[in-house]
Amino acid sequence: MAGKQDKEAVKLAKKEKRAASKARRGQIFEAFKMQRKEDKALIPWMLGAVLVIAGAAFGIGLIFGIQWALLPVGIMLGLLAAVIIFGRRVQKTVYAKADGQPGAAAWALENLRGRWKVTPTVAATTQLDAVHRALGGPGVVLVAEGAPHRVKALLAQEKKRVARLVGETPIYDITIGSEEGQVPLRKLQNYLMKLPRNLKPAQVDALEAKLAALGNRGAAMPKGPMPAGAKMRNVQRTIRRR
Repeated sequence: MAGKQDKEAVKLAKKEKRAASKARRGQIFEAFKMQRKEDKALIPWMLGAVLVIAGAAFGIGLIFGIQWALLPVGIMLGLLAAVIIFGRRVQKTVYAKADGQPGAAAWALENLRGRWKVTPTVAATTQLDAVHRALGGPGVVLVAEGAPHRVKALLAQEKKRVARLVGETPIYDITIGSEEGQVPLRKLQNYLMKLPRNLKPAQVDALEAKLAALGNRGAAMPKGPMPAGAKMRNVQRTIRRR
């Protein structure tokens, strides 16, 4: 009886795995179709990568008389390069659409690679300016988005609040934007990854427990970047009610 149940469990697990794999392939295909409509250079870039790398492999193999052995390797490497190009161009399009929309910085932080503990909207205004907090190896990172003349004061206040609790732990403050001294949204993740690693994982956990007591100031922002056509007054009214 137990053996039969085990076989059924294995069969069910395989079925679920196949379904998940099929769903992922469907998502990738849909993303490819959407990107192809908006990015006319996508296909030439991907095709060019395959042809150039496969051609280079064939040329090198020709010198040593092993061109037919190297050609499949070149094609596989070319396909890998094409997939990487696709991923990066999709990412570029997504960031371009999100840039400048309220909530975009929080969305970017929540998609960080690595061990980061993100708390969106630790401070905010009814004009949808916000400060978000991320904890990681570098220490405390405060990321502000919104009108520069408003977020400057908001960021300074939050930095003072955090400094009272974290002592000598490094605190970095970042403002999202394209002006001098600001970090563009599309470069935020790379910027954070380049910061020095000052804390160990255990220290980050202890710091998170300390900062949890601070709570949030102001109202919660909408999750994810707001659509460009969203009615700002309605959103602000909703925020005031929370």
